Amino acid sequence: MSAVNSIGIIGAGAMGQGIAQIAAQAGYMVRLFDVREAAITQAQDQLGKIWARQVERGRMSPEQVQQAQTNLIACTDLAQMSDVDLVVEAIVENLTVKQDLFKQLESIVSDTCILASNTSSLSITAIAQACEKPNRVAGFHFFNPVALMKVVEVIEGLRTDSSVCDQLVIIAKKMGHTPVRAKDMPGFIVNHAGRPMNIEGLKIAQEQVADFATVDAIMREQAGFRMGPFELMDLTALDVSHPVMESIYNQFYQEPRFRPSPITAVRYAGGILGRKTGEGFYRYVDGQKQLPETLPAPEHKAGLKVWLAPLHPEGYARAHALLSTLDIVLLETEEAPDDALIVVTPYGEDVATVVANFGLDAARTVALDTAFGLETGRRRVVMRSLLTDDAWTESAVALFASDGTEVSVIEDSAGFVAQRLVASIVNGACDIAQQGIATAEDIDTAVSLGLGYPHGGPLSVGDHVGGDLLLEILQSMQFVTGDMRYRPSLWLQRRVQLGVSLRTTR
Repeated sequence: MSAVNSIGIIGAGAMGQGIAQIAAQAGYMVRLFDVREAAITQAQDQLGKIWARQVERGRMSPEQVQQAQTNLIACTDLAQMSDVDLVVEAIVENLTVKQDLFKQLESIVSDTCILASNTSSLSITAIAQACEKPNRVAGFHFFNPVALMKVVEVIEGLRTDSSVCDQLVIIAKKMGHTPVRAKDMPGFIVNHAGRPMNIEGLKIAQEQVADFATVDAIMREQAGFRMGPFELMDLTALDVSHPVMESIYNQFYQEPRFRPSPITAVRYAGGILGRKTGEGFYRYVDGQKQLPETLPAPEHKAGLKVWLAPLHPEGYARAHALLSTLDIVLLETEEAPDDALIVVTPYGEDVATVVANFGLDAARTVALDTAFGLETGRRRVVMRSLLTDDAWTESAVALFASDGTEVSVIEDSAGFVAQRLVASIVNGACDIAQQGIATAEDIDTAVSLGLGYPHGGPLSVGDHVGGDLLLEILQSMQFVTGDMRYRPSLWLQRRVQLGVSLRTTR
């Protein structure tokens, strides 16, 4: 297949405009098409402003901007695509409309022209089915804003010639983006891998384990993510994220891991969409998120007796190291005295299960999440059961906040908050790898660049936390809840059994 020198872009909305920008800057001859002349004019005006700012900030020279503007030609006649080497479609997410467009393009472009779709949710194979030459149809999925989101998914349909995707990889790199390759499956990589964060966060809120702000704070300040699920959904807006949840759930034939939540269904129906409507999971005043007021931690009383249950070796060791530095009486007795706070450190279990299994006093028992470290400054999470006495909960909060560290209190939950979310995120990425939708390297790259997950992506997060601990968390959560959404991926299970990295491939 010949080299690509000219690119036609169909649709002058935000995505089409962004793709046109980086293509023109990369030296490609670009034809930006839209049936609406006003949309073309608006796109040209917006690109002019963007390039002017680039010059002001020293990121482009006036000569580079002049060249980019020369490279870009606006058009409202589809016939002007007749001699381009690649067409990228960025129009409405409707299969019939896209199929009709591609059929029309086939009667205009050359036999060697590549036809690519920027679809985020539709099957490339289904789009190509309408074409006489389905082997030249591929997915080329950019993310908004295109110039800043430096990842692009290159999707191979069942009939796509692999050389087409090879060309798109080259083009993406020339545009300054990082290409990742994916098979044609619902959600591709990023939208597929991003489901567990939102879905599990919603499940936690639905179970009344913690409020939206607490869940987000835990994911940021305990698990180390850039944003929590509710901040993220407010940013993307529910008119985008809720339909994607439903679409992926249904396209995977009601796979429990992707089960949506009625919380977003109700908010979506009511137009409570997020930042752009001024109200979502948070309220926004002048664009600023309004947070609920937080009370200072109670004062820790020296001499508190604490009995740390030696039930989980890793959790016990981590909690013991912290408690040994705090101003308490740490008891090493075989059983908990009647006047001591009982601290347990479960992985994937809830307080009620631990209390029932080991005959502990429920009124004095709290759980401490040790899975993500307990160093000073990293938010700590205390979990109580429905029988934990308020006075003992207050003592636990005072204790774990006594070195100046923020503490969140949550209600009983198999897997706390961060354990549930991170285990679900890693498990979902493992299943993408197990299905061969993308390589382990591309999964991590796509999700790190597309969603900003820490440690280089979800599989690397799994290695960082510990695949063995995450497997234990998932198995325990599935046992406690009976929910198949928590069943461990075979990719995760086998690599833990063999003692290798979650990024290990054959």
